[in-house]
Amino acid sequence: MTSHDVVAIARRALGTKKVGHAGTLDPMATGVLVLGFGIGTRLLQYITDGEKAYDATIVLGASTVTDDADGEVIQVCSPEKLSEITDEMISNSLSRMRGVISQRPSSVSAVKVGGKRAYARVRDGEDVELPPREVTISHLEVTDTRRSHGKIEVDISVVCGAGTFIRAIARDCGDDLGVGGHLVALRRILVSPFSLTRANSVEQLKRGEINALSVEEVAMMRFPIRNVTEEESRELSFGRALEPSGSDEVTAAFWNGRLIALLSNKESKANPIAVFTSN
Repeated sequence: MTSHDVVAIARRALGTKKVGHAGTLDPMATGVLVLGFGIGTRLLQYITDGEKAYDATIVLGASTVTDDADGEVIQVCSPEKLSEITDEMISNSLSRMRGVISQRPSSVSAVKVGGKRAYARVRDGEDVELPPREVTISHLEVTDTRRSHGKIEVDISVVCGAGTFIRAIARDCGDDLGVGGHLVALRRILVSPFSLTRANSVEQLKRGEINALSVEEVAMMRFPIRNVTEEESRELSFGRALEPSGSDEVTAAFWNGRLIALLSNKESKANPIAVFTSN
């Protein structure tokens, strides 16, 4: 199931085409996918910069073209060499990825190269190697290790910033140890501030049993709040800027308990970048 498949289910359940998602999940992955519908779609592009948390399983002993289990195997390590890899070596390799690091995205990622998605270029037979980018991994721990003939399965827990590729962690760990590695399971448990514990299931979505958050609830969870006057609210509804707020972050403007707009400071003004009420 792709992220777009989930959007299609939501459109049928809600009876509207105005549904979108934030933070694509690969078809092999499970877990949190943030959906917005109606006026909530305007929030989607502003809520993906927070921390994300994952539970994942890496297999050491083989590399694939996609850095995950869906891709063709391109290299296999000998059982003898794999037997030399200790749990301490695995933990040490992963520990070096904590912090602010330079990470090369997978060649089959959704990153655009010359206006075209990298995965589309690979599918068309092109050789694609994306340049490294700076990412932040605040937590990366081994939670379990299992060994069998020809492979080592490593369960990991990850907390990271936007733009981090868990497949790349698997690939880089395998490369660092000289045995190859790829991702075989991935579950996203948090897209801050949205957690798996309060998510709707796909089956609930299909039945229309949806426990949705209002745009006001989401804004209060995600952004600093600025309470505005009725006159300022009216100005924002026309798309006019206000005096700057004290925060350099995107700020949610509220009046009388309603979300009026998202504001961004620029050129000594608090400019509305998304408006949620009409004049």
